[in-house]
Amino acid sequence: MKSLAREGESEEGATARGAASASAAPGTGPGLVVMDKTLRPAADSARIPSTTSTLALHDRSITPRYREPRPAPNVHLHHTESIAGRNPPDSTERRKAVADTDETGERADKRSGPGGGILMGRPFGVPVYVSPSWFLVAALITWVFGDQLDRVLPDLGPARYLVSLFFAVAFYASVLVHELAHTVAALRFKLPVRRIQLQFFGGVSEIEKESETPGREFVLAFVGPLLSILLAGAFYLGMELVDPATVPGVLLAGLMISNLLVAAFNLLPGLPLDGGRMLRAVIWGITGKPMTGTVAAAWVGRGLAVAVLIGLPMITHTGVLGAGTDDIGGMNTVMDALLAAILAAIIWTGAGNSLRMARLREHLPELRARTLTRRAVPVENATPLSEALRRANAHGARAIVVVDGHGDPLSIVRESAIASVPEHRRPWVAVSTLAQELTDGMKVSAELSGEELLDHLRATPATEYLVLEPSGEIYGVLSTLDVEKAFVKAMARPQS
Repeated sequence: MKSLAREGESEEGATARGAASASAAPGTGPGLVVMDKTLRPAADSARIPSTTSTLALHDRSITPRYREPRPAPNVHLHHTESIAGRNPPDSTERRKAVADTDETGERADKRSGPGGGILMGRPFGVPVYVSPSWFLVAALITWVFGDQLDRVLPDLGPARYLVSLFFAVAFYASVLVHELAHTVAALRFKLPVRRIQLQFFGGVSEIEKESETPGREFVLAFVGPLLSILLAGAFYLGMELVDPATVPGVLLAGLMISNLLVAAFNLLPGLPLDGGRMLRAVIWGITGKPMTGTVAAAWVGRGLAVAVLIGLPMITHTGVLGAGTDDIGGMNTVMDALLAAILAAIIWTGAGNSLRMARLREHLPELRARTLTRRAVPVENATPLSEALRRANAHGARAIVVVDGHGDPLSIVRESAIASVPEHRRPWVAVSTLAQELTDGMKVSAELSGEELLDHLRATPATEYLVLEPSGEIYGVLSTLDVEKAFVKAMARPQS
């Protein structure tokens, strides 16, 4: 018989989606009896403080509360770059090519999945998607650039909008090159890249892990703006070969200027922009503390957000950017103010999300399978549900594992399934009818912690997992809900 050792079970596992693991309060629980054998408590007694269980395994105390199965927490550290600034969606780093929004901390369940856009290809093995919102900004660019073309090349007539559409596509191709620079650097450093997505505010490269050193962090952030500068130089050289008063000349000039703006904006030294990540890397390298770099760069980013909100309308109103003051009307002023507000909101939100994601990484090592695992009691296939619940309640367990005659685990009785069975029917319902068969992915080592644990849960989404000792003995059951609560608790803690 394999024993089920579960000490100091977490009475209320903790969960929450984008944050870090909660530190557990000490507590112990009685050993479990398996097939008439008393099991000693597990060595690790650190547990989350006890609260009322969402599902007490007792004949009279099961709360008939049903929860749809949820995938395991999907934590990504995102680095996003956008036309307007880093846009917060999601783990991983997201890098946007126009205004690079850093680790956005967006909830994983709010990020569109791989099917959330049109798949355009897989350069370097990384899928590239175009979000439906891209078509909106492409139409906006076509309209605005078309009006400008009418002033420079009035003979084009309606054809100017076709030229403008070509410019919009070429501009986003430049954004894609910016994103691919981040992606190639990440792959070079053996950091997995989930996907690239082109959307309303630019491009997003979803890099699954954080850089291990400040030097790599600096390079990873810098390569995007560097490629934008190189593209601007290439377009400038192209301008020397054509007449500036022609369609090719105007297109090349527009692409050169737009890429310079992308590079300049992303190099601003505040999170979530690329320049903010570079500043973070420098401070990290000096102090040896990544959290210190994140805090400093995030507050600089918030200062930039305020500066954009106030300064951009003032600059455009005075004509510093090249427009004559006679051309500045009421509608232009409103549009400038709206654009400034959008940019400022993106930068401010991205900076805050960077702080939250840094806190997640700081507390992530505290998220341990051994700490969050629920005590479980093993029963055989034909055991009535009422008897299984009686045994679980007698031993302080909050989960049921179905085992064969040799004590090897076969399946886990789902918490939601137990809650759906009326009390009067439990003596006639076998636990096997409520159990979910175990797959290899549903078996978790009790030694897993931090990002390794999250990666495992994300790879095999389920509501419950069987936790095993390195020796192969059953340790207990890990609920996804408990992991999520641990995230919430960790995120509520003040940063150190």
